[in-house]
Amino acid sequence: MGEVVNLNRVRKDRAKAGARAAAAANRAAHGRSKADRTRTETERERAARLLDGSKLEDRDG
Repeated sequence: MGEVVNLNRVRKDRAKAGARAAAAANRAAHGRSKADRTRTETERERAARLLDGSKLEDRDG
C-alpha cells in the first residue's frame, strides 16, 4: 500500500512553495538599485530602437 498523506499538509506546502516563488520574483523585480533599473531601461530602449531601425519599409509598387 501507499504512504498515508495528510491532504491539508500537502495543500499548505504547495501554497507555501507558490508564495516563495512569488517572493523570489518580487525580489528580482523590486530589489534592485536605481542604477540597475536605469541601465535595464536604457538597454531595453536601445534594443527597441535597433529593432525599429532594422525593419524594412513596405514599398508601393
